[in-house]
Amino acid sequence: MSKLRILYLAAEVNPFLEISNVADMIRKLPQVMQERGMEIRILMPRFGTINERKNRLHEVVRLSGINITVGDEEKPLIIKVASIPSAKLQVYFLDNEDYFQRKTVFTDKKGVFYDDNDERSIFFCKGALETVKKLGWAPDIVHCTDWMTALVPLYLKTTYKNDPIFKNTKSVFTVYNNVFDHKFSEGLLPKVKMLDISDENLANLTSRDFSGLIKIGCEYADAVVKANENLNEQITTILDEISKKQIDAPIEDENIAETYYNLYTELAD
Repeated sequence: MSKLRILYLAAEVNPFLEISNVADMIRKLPQVMQERGMEIRILMPRFGTINERKNRLHEVVRLSGINITVGDEEKPLIIKVASIPSAKLQVYFLDNEDYFQRKTVFTDKKGVFYDDNDERSIFFCKGALETVKKLGWAPDIVHCTDWMTALVPLYLKTTYKNDPIFKNTKSVFTVYNNVFDHKFSEGLLPKVKMLDISDENLANLTSRDFSGLIKIGCEYADAVVKANENLNEQITTILDEISKKQIDAPIEDENIAETYYNLYTELAD
């Protein structure tokens, strides 16, 4: 049997960026899976708080140069790469001057949520899939973490479903307590749209907020993982409403690696 290929998508990964407990999870879990014989890739945004010199990021010229459509605009995608110290793991960073070269992550210096966080999420989700296509690396599982990656399961089930790289790919969506209180503009849905995506596909996103993104991720993922023992009531309600394969894997659980290993192998069968 060939090695299972797992693609991790996250907004944060230790030691490059930590804004919640997601970062530590996406530092440890991929390494354990690699030690168990799986082939791993990790992609995250190159937020401006990440020190390129300190973390030894360098551009991957052969992967850069793709343009990603967000609404009526095309935004250039720059790919950088660095290794996690003490682990044989590479992390690919998706960069764009308009979206990621700021000195704060999701809020400005006054703590105000960026109005274009929806566009940043769309750019990252589309850019991640296009990067993997350019790598020519077909993942068995795409593990999406938290709201910023929530559109990937939708894209895999629609626009990319017949793409040779993704035709056999399953997705896992892990939900955390990283709730935000912000409503995006009415332009969100048209920006999300791609080939083979209808208004009906986006029905759960019409609220244009955190819950809408979580609903979309849960609706289209092949499995949904609850990563916090005491999930926010809003998130719990969403998960109960959308009947999908649900797995409990609290970050604190000492058997979490076994849970994910079993989930990946089951989905890939």
